[in-house]
This record gives sequence, C-alpha cells and structure tokens, in this order.
Amino acid sequence: MTAGTNPVKTYSPKPRDIERHWYVIDAQGAVLGRLASEVAKILRGKHKPIFAPHADTGDHVIVVNARGVRLTGNKEQEKAFYRHSGYPGGLRRIGYARLMAERPSLAVERAIRGMLPKNRLGRQMIKKLAVYEGPTHPHKAQRPQALELGRPPKWEGLPKPVAPSTPPAASTSGRRARRAGTRRGAAGTEARTARAAPARRTPTSGARTRATAPRKEGGSATRGRPAARERAAAPKAGQDRKKKAAGATTAPSGETEKKPARRRRRTTKES
Repeated sequence: MTAGTNPVKTYSPKPRDIERHWYVIDAQGAVLGRLASEVAKILRGKHKPIFAPHADTGDHVIVVNARGVRLTGNKEQEKAFYRHSGYPGGLRRIGYARLMAERPSLAVERAIRGMLPKNRLGRQMIKKLAVYEGPTHPHKAQRPQALELGRPPKWEGLPKPVAPSTPPAASTSGRRARRAGTRRGAAGTEARTARAAPARRTPTSGARTRATAPRKEGGSATRGRPAARERAAAPKAGQDRKKKAAGATTAPSGETEKKPARRRRRTTKES
C-alpha cells in the first residue's frame, strides 16, 4: 500500500443490507443433484456480491413438481436412504426407487440439506425452502418470481436506506411559551394543593385541646401511647425488680460469697 492512500476495509453484510426475495423453480425433468446444488446456492446467498460465509444472505426458494425429478445411471436401484430411530437396532434403509415413488419431496429436501452448512446457520437456511410434489403452492401472497434452473437471480443492489424523520427545530418564541406554560401549570398545582389541604387549627391560650387535657393518675394524655414519665420509669422499675430478685439469693453485704464444693464421683471399681 502506497503512502497517501486510504485502506479499504473488508465488507461485512449488516441486517439492513439483506433483502430477501421469493423464487419458484420447476423441477420437472431436472436431475436431483443439479437441482439441489442450484437451490443451495440461492439459499446461502452465493448469487449476491455481499455473500459472507458467516451470515445468511440468501433468498426463499419454492420447488414445485418434485415428483418429476430423475436420477442418472443406476442410482435409483443402488442408492438408498438411511434413517435411525435412536434406539438400538433402529437403522432403517429405504431404496430411492421406493422413496421417489412414495415421498419425492423428502428426497429433494434431503439432497438440498446435505449441501448446506452443518450447523445452526444451515438449520436457519433450510427454513427458507418449500418443496411440493405438484405444480401448485400456497405462497402466492409473497409474489414469487419464476426462476429458470441454471440461471442465477439478477442482483438489484442494496436496499435504499430509509432517511430518519427529524422533528422540526423549535423556535425561540416557542421555547419561551412552553416555559411560561410550565410555570403557570406549577403555580396552578400549588394553588389546588393549598385549597385541598385542610387548615390546621392552632390552640389558643384559653382553650384546652386533647394534648393539654389534665392527665389522670396512671393514665396518659393520648390513647395507646404511654406518657413520657411512664416511659422513663419503666426501665427503672425493671432494674429494681432484678435487684430485689438477686438480693434474695445473694448473701448480705460484708460476707464473701462461697461457692458450693463439687462432689467427687467415686471411680473405684467394686472388687
């Protein structure tokens, strides 16, 4: 790379660059292997210049007239389809002559699946395939395009980017009006709150309220709450009770407390 040139970065397809189309391929008289390879290329997206092996850039494919697929040589008699039930001795073998007569769509689908990656990417690609034995299919709503076998689809370029909608710039007069409206709204809210809140009654010098009512002996000024003096005296009364209980069991002052002597257990064995 010479000095003064900008390096070209490797292109990697992004989700916004992937546009999927629908194609219909008629399999009448087509060879199974040739059909499978062409369909696998379209499913992987190899016909697009933005192809990347780590991304699913392919299109949807509909295969019709799967019953008209043929095999070359003696493959119809020699080739076999194997499946396993998962249990010991569960291997099953079906000849392609019987498989093409009973389930030709399965033969086409398995041939295409074998040409896709053997990972989660391949499992995602095979979901874009639809195989039908007859000439009809239920995908007319997707408006699929007829594609001749052996001709890759035409590349139409990347999808046009959608311009983001930008909101119009707010003028200075509009900002001032919004600020003034916000202030008026805040003032109105405070006024409504002041009207809704009940006015507090302040006690006068000559009037008596519940808080200043005369207290009864052993009672409190308010229901359910002990008076301040009772709360202060409660821990002292508890301490006095503990001291009295301890004094009943302890010796009088001036005498030292003697611990009772432990009795020794006899360990001598009987003779």
